[in-house]
Amino acid sequence: MENTPAFWVGFNAFVLVMLMLDLLVFNRKAHVVRIREALSWSAFWIVLSLCFNFLVYRTMGKQAALEFLTGYLIEKSLSVDNLFVFLLIFTYFKVPQQYQHRILFWGVIGALVLRAIFILAGAALLAKFHVLVYVLGAFLVYTGIRMAFNSGGPDINPDDNPVVKFLSRHLPITSKMEGGKFFVRKERLLFATPLFVVLVMVETTDVVFAADSIPAILAVSRDTFIVYTSNVFALLGLRALYFALAGLMQLFHYLHYGLSLILIFIGGKLLIAEFYELPMSWSLGVVGFLLLGSVVLSLLFPKKDSPLIPPGS
Repeated sequence: MENTPAFWVGFNAFVLVMLMLDLLVFNRKAHVVRIREALSWSAFWIVLSLCFNFLVYRTMGKQAALEFLTGYLIEKSLSVDNLFVFLLIFTYFKVPQQYQHRILFWGVIGALVLRAIFILAGAALLAKFHVLVYVLGAFLVYTGIRMAFNSGGPDINPDDNPVVKFLSRHLPITSKMEGGKFFVRKERLLFATPLFVVLVMVETTDVVFAADSIPAILAVSRDTFIVYTSNVFALLGLRALYFALAGLMQLFHYLHYGLSLILIFIGGKLLIAEFYELPMSWSLGVVGFLLLGSVVLSLLFPKKDSPLIPPGS
């Protein structure tokens, strides 16, 4: 397994085939994704990711495999915030549950393209300007501290979203959903549907989250192959994870503290890298401990005044 153009094409072709099978075969008809189905798909994507991690280990060595797994865990854990935002967006626009999978599917495809651009650009800048390593470390520490004090949840008011405002001014939009369609033609005019507006909201909010997660993974590995593939596998399981956890996410109210500590730890690791290089196995252990600890604390000390929000409510 070599980091060559042919491999990049092959890997992305594999990803597209898996996504097409998901959309055109297993989820061809719009339907409500039940928890049991979501858990099965979540297990499938996790097992597939671990199999790929084993392939990395056999072909690229232990260090690369540890970097992949650490990057995968970081992106997967930071994605929990994405899931909460998706839930709020779907609730705000009253998106029927049977169409949510379609939006997340195309949202993931858009996210894969944007993440690839961010990763390649970020890796190139870090390779050319070494001082940016310290800027990146300081940014991650700042982001972690900000996340720790911002426990009120993300602000996603669509009325204030500049992209949604632009669409409203420049695109004719139907007043109601048109099945699972993003566009419809009426009287020879092409109209966008509210479902397309929701998709744009999902894509733009993912850009915001990528600004945190991509630097965090670049802090773990400078290998664009490792960073990209770990990001891709984390995103591929994001839709199934949403449907599996949508009704339970508010139970993990201590998770954002664990995520903030992870970002601070990764940022601090970068800042001291010139003086002491922390073994990757230790980094993986710290990330896993902080994630598990925040989840366990959330279950041991539940938040009594926060009722669950059912998906699609």
